[in-house]
Amino acid sequence: MVEAIREVAATVILPRFRALADGDVSEKGPGDLVTVADVEAERALTRRLAAAWPGSEVIGEEAVAADPSLLAAAAGHERVWVIDPIDGTRNFVAGSPDFAVMVAQVQAGRTVASWIHHPVTGEVFAAELGAGAAVDGRPIHRAPAPSSLADLTGTVVTGLLDPAAADRVQGRAQAVGTLRPNSHAAGIQYPRVLLGELDFVLYWRTLVWDHAAGVLLLQEAGAHGARLDGTAYEPWSDRRGLLLAADEPTFDQVAALLAPDGTP
Repeated sequence: MVEAIREVAATVILPRFRALADGDVSEKGPGDLVTVADVEAERALTRRLAAAWPGSEVIGEEAVAADPSLLAAAAGHERVWVIDPIDGTRNFVAGSPDFAVMVAQVQAGRTVASWIHHPVTGEVFAAELGAGAAVDGRPIHRAPAPSSLADLTGTVVTGLLDPAAADRVQGRAQAVGTLRPNSHAAGIQYPRVLLGELDFVLYWRTLVWDHAAGVLLLQEAGAHGARLDGTAYEPWSDRRGLLLAADEPTFDQVAALLAPDGTP
């Protein structure tokens, strides 16, 4: 699987990085960009994944954007591949290297394997349920975060919250030692938590292609990702709110701060 993801990134995505032509970028919705590289990479990965896991379904962000009914249909299948061909398309269009290719394997409603590839650096973060997490084939485990809120580093993504809730969360977050801006790519944020660059990230919208791969990656590395009330993340659920954390004590502490009633 790693070889397929790397090949598609190398042959379809990277040749267009900082080389997009007029007409290569459009909008799926207001401010929601898509490029020819997104569409072509998703098609290429779809062909490879369907062949690799016979009898499985494959859904990608761009296919669902064109036909939203595909998402509900996929949730009813036993074995599903989930693709985000370019996570961080806005960054990709702007010429920033902060974008990723994400693939998750979901079986019976549970993520069982995942891959996050950073095409510019070549890194691949991978996880398998019950088998741990690795970076470029090397096992990795997330170290515990500092015990004090004042020593934590995190990111709070509030763009999709209503203004009043966003203000409440931002105000509460001032108790945290360091707040870093949103990278606008979940495929960048998850590895930053894994590598210790961030101790937590709060998300509100939790689309399956943005989070299925990353949550498994963190959990298999000893970190934690769950709904704000502490319940488990489920790939097909449309519930809002997801907190990523270096470990469970950090999760509990940050959740109590940002969402004391289980919601912002």
